[in-house]
Amino acid sequence: MSNTTKYNLSRLWRTKVLGIAMLGGIAISMNTATPTAEQILKQAEQKLSATSLIAEMDITITRPRWTKNMSLKTWAKGTEYAVAYITGPDKDKGTVYLKSGNDVYNYLPKIKKTVKLPATLLSQNWMGTDMSTDDLVKLTQLTQDYSATVSGSKMVSGRDCYEITLTPKADADVLWGKLVTCIDKKDYIQLKTVFYDEDLEAVNTMVASEIKNLGGKMIASKMVMTPAGKAGQSTKVVYRSMTFNKTIPSAFFTKANMPNVKP
Repeated sequence: MSNTTKYNLSRLWRTKVLGIAMLGGIAISMNTATPTAEQILKQAEQKLSATSLIAEMDITITRPRWTKNMSLKTWAKGTEYAVAYITGPDKDKGTVYLKSGNDVYNYLPKIKKTVKLPATLLSQNWMGTDMSTDDLVKLTQLTQDYSATVSGSKMVSGRDCYEITLTPKADADVLWGKLVTCIDKKDYIQLKTVFYDEDLEAVNTMVASEIKNLGGKMIASKMVMTPAGKAGQSTKVVYRSMTFNKTIPSAFFTKANMPNVKP
């Protein structure tokens, strides 16, 4: 092989290596670029995306002079249908709540009677907690209701998070004037959300922690909602189990079926 040929092959090899290195650099640059707020929110929503969810949880309501503990099993299908069965304490055991679209029903086992509740209950605090049904449901559809911008980074529950500010879209049917949510950069889990009213005054702060595998997904198993300006008041929710995408017949989410619901 002549010296000229060796030189040309060597130059070709160096060119290939340089090209591979440049492609690698481009790939690294693409992978490390900060995603947009919408991309981050969609990743977080994907985390909880499921055709159905069955969950068991414990709720602790704390007030300055008393504390109440409850246990529940819940079934949900999309965002329109949900059933909650109270498993404790004994005095409330067997009470069932049904959400079907905008209709809300309550089954009282002691008198074996089903009562229709006002639809406004969806936006009100549920069973004496600091959370409403709408708060929890609409946290899974933020990209639908809000415009979002990445406003910074913050450490929450020991994790580095994107801080995202959300403002309602013009046609959105939402209660809040603004949300500021923190989503961790590793697993895209919502770890903190501050809820603001229409005057942009903070109303509630929800902080999530204790990330674990529930139903095959890495999820924050503990949530604490704390209202602003109310010392000694909070609601804690701890998930014990979650099952995703299990088939639940539509007939399960009907008023007629409420007396038959069992944990």
